[in-house]
Amino acid sequence: QVQLVESGGGLVQAGGSLRLSCAASGRIFGINDMGWYRQAPGKQRELVAVITGGGRTNYADSVKDRFTISRDNTKNTVYLQMNSLKPEDTAVYLCNLDAPQNGMRYWGKGTLVTVSS
Repeated sequence: QVQLVESGGGLVQAGGSLRLSCAASGRIFGINDMGWYRQAPGKQRELVAVITGGGRTNYADSVKDRFTISRDNTKNTVYLQMNSLKPEDTAVYLCNLDAPQNGMRYWGKGTLVTVSS
């Protein structure tokens, strides 16, 4: 199986920055598409950013020009650099990995980001 462990969440003031990390381990074959999602209190889970195995990225409109997703395949780690944070960014951020070779999508447990006014 595949395990994803997020880290880097915490409390930050509006306008500040955080960098989230997602370390993947286990039976990973190839370089898979990965992404970050978030779920705020009372809200549905939403896509934040994705990065393909080839490095192509896409972002939710709400985070464009503020967040940057990247990956280090040597370390099996995906990052989310979050700048100019807003209170509405407060959410549990979850990492996912798409493994089409076995038809599975894997999820981490999430890391909480709280942005204060």
